[in-house]
Amino acid sequence: MTTFIIFALLIVLLLTGMPVSIALGLTVITFLFTMTNVPMDSIALKLFTGIEKFEIMAIPFFILAGSFLTHGGVAKRMIRFATAMVGHLPGGLGLAAVLACALFASISGSSPATVAAIGSIIMPAMVKQGFPAQFGTGIVATSGGLGILLPPSIVMVMYAVATSGMMVEGPDGARIASASIGQLFIAGVIPGLLLALMLGITTMYRAWKYKYPRQEKASWKERWVAFRDSIWGLMLVVIVMGGIYTGVFTPTEAAAMSAVYAFVIAMFVYKDIKWRDLKRIILESAGMSAMLLYIITNAVMFAFILTSEQIPQNIAAWIVEQGLGIVAFLLFVNVLLLIIGMVMEPSGLVLIMAPILFPVAMKLGIDPVHFGIILVVNMEIGLATPPVGLNLYVASSISKLGLTDVTKATFPWLITGLIFLMMITFIPEITLWLPRMTGWL
Repeated sequence: MTTFIIFALLIVLLLTGMPVSIALGLTVITFLFTMTNVPMDSIALKLFTGIEKFEIMAIPFFILAGSFLTHGGVAKRMIRFATAMVGHLPGGLGLAAVLACALFASISGSSPATVAAIGSIIMPAMVKQGFPAQFGTGIVATSGGLGILLPPSIVMVMYAVATSGMMVEGPDGARIASASIGQLFIAGVIPGLLLALMLGITTMYRAWKYKYPRQEKASWKERWVAFRDSIWGLMLVVIVMGGIYTGVFTPTEAAAMSAVYAFVIAMFVYKDIKWRDLKRIILESAGMSAMLLYIITNAVMFAFILTSEQIPQNIAAWIVEQGLGIVAFLLFVNVLLLIIGMVMEPSGLVLIMAPILFPVAMKLGIDPVHFGIILVVNMEIGLATPPVGLNLYVASSISKLGLTDVTKATFPWLITGLIFLMMITFIPEITLWLPRMTGWL
């Protein structure tokens, strides 16, 4: 009954259109004063210690780096390089859009930012070249989701923060540690590249089927010039990922390095950002960071209440007693997250659901890194599904198409995403092979 009341109250508040952070806070406060005897001093202590984590500092730094790259000319150069490499294949600019989204996603960490940066440039160009507006819109709205799957990913940081410090047991009763940010980042590389390939194949097939135009094949000199022009942006991936996996710095320090590097290349190398733009970019980043940190604060309190009432542990015990196996549980998790993902943005969803589902997954013997990537892929699909998919709204504002038309346009690529989700869910080696080969697992 306690579990039902907590979640019923949270769902009702969310259905009113209330922001996730406020809904979480009101649920926690209501529960504290009416249904529990948890001491208030322990609540106050948890409020500060719960967010006093070094890993959380990575979030504002990655957001700031993404803002510098989005407002700078990095996206434009990525598109030019992608077009030079694959523009001559079936789909032309459409295929270039998939590649450009993958490249920009790997340095921004944000899906809506990827859709905005790449879509605002390549979607009008596609229409001008003769592609239907729906075709380009569907590609960018779904390919932009690569922003939370390819490292560095803010949602991966959220999952690591939400599950860190949880004392959970495996099927044999042994304690299991949560996944680190570094493990999640390297685990997302192969799934991210595989999804980009599958989205590219879908794009090529539809372009071949409807005989859409393609570009003339670029010469190797033109490709070299485009690569040389975009190399400064691409180097961010090398700096962040190389620094983490060689042990030069932690993921949080890598985030700080990425912000400084993005500032330098946007201001002094590409010179697309002026000093007068700096205040606006920093304030935008600060506002986004404050919103996410406020969500994290309330989510920490919500998770503490759930844990103190033994709700995740009881759910895990009940599922194990019912004999629900790994396959049935993962199918249930996918369906649940896909449904909730239609009405909630990824950060809040991960922070709410991860502390609940994580103990159950560990009790069934699912790897914490594998489970984290499954959650991220579900969030990625949710970004392109109505009625609250952020990528849909960004793509709609760029293409000037209605939300219904944008939703229809994304359908072929969403089917590809669902097939990919099943592959990631039931073939763990796609996720775990690279971390194991590099010694991170």
